[in-house]
Amino acid sequence: MIRAATENDIAEIRLMISELAAYERAVEQARATEEQLREALFGAHRAAYALIAEDDTTGGVVGFALWFPRFSTWTGTRGMHLEDLYVRPHARGGGHGRALLAALAALCLRSGYERFEWWVLDWNQSAIDFYKSIGADFLDEWRVCRLTGDPLGELAARAPAVAP
Repeated sequence: MIRAATENDIAEIRLMISELAAYERAVEQARATEEQLREALFGAHRAAYALIAEDDTTGGVVGFALWFPRFSTWTGTRGMHLEDLYVRPHARGGGHGRALLAALAALCLRSGYERFEWWVLDWNQSAIDFYKSIGADFLDEWRVCRLTGDPLGELAARAPAVAP
């Protein structure tokens, strides 16, 4: 069963984020607190949305997908960015990941979004193979760029005044 996340799912979502970070070899980077997730998912100014995969035969909550809307200047329309897709190891191969992606694709179309995008680590061959099996295109010519920490602060310190 796929359902929208509720505030009662926050602790479980946080735990699955930790599990995902361990799988992706980045435990130290997963610092979001339950309160931050609660505010992002259910606060007055929602930043993201989540779906939960449940399976009573394999032990309740088995996965989640967390996404947020984005905007394309080229198409003039919104799109969907999938931030996290995670299925617990004991439930993999049971169709939960595909069901989460299908539910998101349906939501994408119902919302009038033209794009559904996400990132995948280049070493995660099982995920790459799975995404190829559902028809995902890989945009090899694009590179992800990120500023964080000191470089972010240093660039911000050089910002000109911006008129209101």
